[in-house]
Amino acid sequence: MYDVLIIGCGITGAAAACHLSRYQLKLAVLERENDVADGTTKANSAILHAGYDPEPGTLMARLNVRGAALAKELCAKLDVPYRQCGSFVLAFSPEEENTLHTLCQRGRDNGVAGLEILTGDQARAMDPNLSSQVTAALWAPTAAICSPWEYCLALAETAVCNGADLHLETAVTGLEPLEGGWLVHTNQGDFHSRYVINAAGVSAQAIHEMAAPPSFTIHPSRGQYFLLDKSEGNRVGHVIFQCPGPSGKGVLVAPTVHGNLIVGPNADPVSEADVGTTADGLAFVRSTAIKSVPSVNFRESIRNFAGVRSSTDRGDFIIEWATPGFLDLAGICSPGLTAAPAIAEYAAQLLEQDGLELEEKQSFSCQRHRVRFHDLSPAEKARLVEQNPAYGRVICRCETVTEGEILDTLRSPIPPRSVDGVKRRVGAGMGRCQGGFCGPRVVEILAREQKVSPGAIVQDKAGSWLLASQTKGGCDHV
Repeated sequence: MYDVLIIGCGITGAAAACHLSRYQLKLAVLERENDVADGTTKANSAILHAGYDPEPGTLMARLNVRGAALAKELCAKLDVPYRQCGSFVLAFSPEEENTLHTLCQRGRDNGVAGLEILTGDQARAMDPNLSSQVTAALWAPTAAICSPWEYCLALAETAVCNGADLHLETAVTGLEPLEGGWLVHTNQGDFHSRYVINAAGVSAQAIHEMAAPPSFTIHPSRGQYFLLDKSEGNRVGHVIFQCPGPSGKGVLVAPTVHGNLIVGPNADPVSEADVGTTADGLAFVRSTAIKSVPSVNFRESIRNFAGVRSSTDRGDFIIEWATPGFLDLAGICSPGLTAAPAIAEYAAQLLEQDGLELEEKQSFSCQRHRVRFHDLSPAEKARLVEQNPAYGRVICRCETVTEGEILDTLRSPIPPRSVDGVKRRVGAGMGRCQGGFCGPRVVEILAREQKVSPGAIVQDKAGSWLLASQTKGGCDHV
């Protein structure tokens, strides 16, 4: 029997697993997809928010500020790309300037450091491409950007390296209370655990209702984005928001840690699985964004994508006991990426208060490093290639990703099972051609190393095969 079983390995589940793996516990994580970070975590704005937006006194407010501080520490320890670039909230009218003052005071009440209201000219002096129509801006120097999927992966790898069991492609089909614990039914068999943590993202309501009566409703909200080429990466140097509205923090323009520019999202009510983009949605994102930064060149767009957020009817994070031994971590929408490590801390406190003994391991390790060939000096590259010639074979020319880096991740604690899994780990396929040149080579390497047919390799989720063979009955994957 496990002590704690976590359902879901997005950023919330991975953070909970990482934090709990520091204790003498038998721990498991169940993830229905074939990789971690394969839901909302892989398709968001990649912003670590300062904490001025949530209402004081809410869980969002408290856990945002604490989570931002923990995220900075964790990204440094786990070698996750991170940059504290700061953010602006723009005002275009006297009414919006009043909103800035409200946000500023709210942030100070929440404990956010360094907040300041600037004039439009002061903001443009820091980011010259801001619209000439900007009359004022709220400056939040503690806001940051990161690589969200690598952050999630690093947390999950830390949990696995410290003894947690990760079960991928394991979908929960039912829950039964037992004396002193839970029986968790899945498509891969049954699991027994003293405690269950529900970190299932947009599926958290369905998981909750397997264990307890309905108590909240998730309203999935789709946000669509443009990802622009590195030629646009310096268009702004900070995260640029407009004043928030009923649908959230609105359309932003921001640099990414990989050197690109990201623009979005909108907010559309959708079904849980609807991650398609639409012409109308993208047109709205574009027209709204140029109000903030008129010079964004959308002809340099290399990718459009969408993510689904788990908004609820509560208006706050739902972190509570649904029934004895079953803890909900639900409704973790923005600022969920920021708050995740603080949510994990809080969950551990609730478990301990309920009687779970948390004895720290002497052997716990929270360190990680990976080779990024592109970032090395010429001398470092030469030494590395001399030690291992695989680092001298460039697979992805856009991002200068080598075969050695792909082989490293295939031998990592949580190896990728798909082409996109490789992309999320080392960046192959993230460049201007979006895998047009390196994709076949990645398939070849995956097939060779996994000792399977190339036809068995998937693009992303299970069943997304890339190759097919013609048969009398139709078209089957190889």
